[in-house]
Amino acid sequence: MILSQKVLGRITNYQTGPNTQASKVCLIEFTGFDSLCLAGKLIGRKVTWKNQTASKIGKITGTHGRNGMVKVRFKHGVPGQAIGSIVELTS
Repeated sequence: MILSQKVLGRITNYQTGPNTQASKVCLIEFTGFDSLCLAGKLIGRKVTWKNQTASKIGKITGTHGRNGMVKVRFKHGVPGQAIGSIVELTS
C-alpha cells in the first residue's frame, strides 16, 4: 500500500464498554487496510475529520480486531453526526 496517495477512512462507531461510551475515541476503517498487519503500520499517524465549520485532528493509538480497524483518539470528542463520515490520513 502506497501512503503517498490520499488515504480515506470512515468513522464506524465510538469505543464502547459495558456501561460507558467514549466520544473521544472512535473506531475507523480505512480503505485498503484489511488486516491486522497493515493496520498496525498506521499507529502513531494523524487523522483529520472535517466538517463544514470545523475540523478535528486525532491520533491513531492502536488496532481494533483483526480486520484492519483502528482506534483514533481526538483531543475533543467528535459529535454523533460524525459517525459514518469520511476522515483523511494526514501524516
